[in-house]
Amino acid sequence: MLKESGARSGEVFKLKWRDVDLERKFININNPEKGSLPRQVKISDKLVAMLETLPRQGEKVWGKSTLHQLRSNFNNQRKRAASKLCNPRLREIHFHSFRHWFATMEYHKSKDILRVKQKLGHRNINSTMIYTNLIEFEAEEYTSRVAKNIKEAQELVDAGFEYVCDYDEERKVFRKRK
Repeated sequence: MLKESGARSGEVFKLKWRDVDLERKFININNPEKGSLPRQVKISDKLVAMLETLPRQGEKVWGKSTLHQLRSNFNNQRKRAASKLCNPRLREIHFHSFRHWFATMEYHKSKDILRVKQKLGHRNINSTMIYTNLIEFEAEEYTSRVAKNIKEAQELVDAGFEYVCDYDEERKVFRKRK
C-alpha cells in the first residue's frame, strides 16, 4: 500500500475500513500528517485482492497492531530477505523509502511536478521537490501497439497507452512506457 499510494506510514496505519472502497478501487487518506491535504488514491486490482484477504476485526484496516509492531515486522522481513539474497542494500529500505520511490516514479511517468504534489498531498511545491529525485533514466523504452478501430484504440488508452500518430487512414499507433 505504501508503494502504490505514496502515503506516509502513519497515514496508512490510520486507515479505517470506511476509508477503503474496494469496489471502486480507491483509498481515502482522511488523516493526513505534517499539514498535508486529504486525498483519494486509486489502487490496483492486486492491492484490492490483498486487502480483501485481511481480517475485518474492528474499524481499523490493520487491526489492533501498533505502527511500531508493523514497522518491526517489516524490519525483520527485510533483514531476512537481505540475508537470504545476500543483498545488504535491502536493509536501507524503510517505510519512508516507498514515498520517495512513488514520487520519483510518478514524476518519471508524467513529467508533471504539480501532479506529484497533488498525489503526495503537499501544500508547497518545495516539499515535493525534496521527495522527487529528478533523475535521468537511461533510455526511454516503450511498448508499441497499433489500433485498427475505435474499440481497439479505446482498449489501449484504458490500458495506459498514449496516442502517437496515424499510420494510415485506418490504423493509429500507441505507446506505453515499459
